[in-house]
This record gives sequence, C-alpha cells and structure tokens, in this order.
Amino acid sequence: MRIGELSERTGTPRRLLRYYEEQGLIVADRSPNGYRDYDESCVDRVLQIRGLLDAGLPTRIIKQILPCLDKPRIIHFPDATPEMIATLEHERDRMTERVNCLTRNRDAIAEYLDAVRNPNPPPTFAA
Repeated sequence: MRIGELSERTGTPRRLLRYYEEQGLIVADRSPNGYRDYDESCVDRVLQIRGLLDAGLPTRIIKQILPCLDKPRIIHFPDATPEMIATLEHERDRMTERVNCLTRNRDAIAEYLDAVRNPNPPPTFAA
C-alpha cells in the first residue's frame, strides 16, 4: 500500500510515517517510480509504535524492542545490556505511575459525574 493509505488506516500523518522509516521502525519497498510501498503488516506495526510512543517510550528504545514484540511468547534479545534492562525497568515503572495517576483521575471524574447526575442521593441509614 502507498503512504497515503497507510496514513489513513493508522491515523498517522505521512510526515510521521517517513520519520518512522528514517528511524528504522518501519520498512517500505520502493516501486519503480520511487513511491513507497508498505506491506500490510505495517498497519499493525505503526499502531504498535504509536501506542509505545503514547506510553512515553522514545523511538531509540522502541527500535530495540520492536523485534521482540512480533512474537510476544518467544522473546530472544541476545544483545540486551544492563543499561537497556535498567532503562526498560525505569520506563515500565514510569508507565505504572502514569496508569495509577490516570486511574485516580478517572475515578475522581466518575465520582464527580455521579454527584452531578444524582445531586440528592437517598439518605443512608446506619443499622
């Protein structure tokens, strides 16, 4: 598929797709006229990249872990350095903190909405 279709299917601007290619996150073949031609698997790959970026991972880390994400049950990462492991642990912990914060905020908004929707809750009686 051409870059426009990949952009539409993933909701990713063409400029970002070109950037992902420059960073080695996705690969495109070239047609005789020079247009990029993306494999169907790029749709899932781009969505995966977007999710990892949204989670806060930088592209340099994403590039290193993407090969492991194709087959999550078979992870072979022979060149994982102690620094890479520490970085991934830090990123995991940071994501956990964000998830906890988002959960607290979601729960607070839900409580607020309940209070707004039901301004006069029935009284509760202690037994």
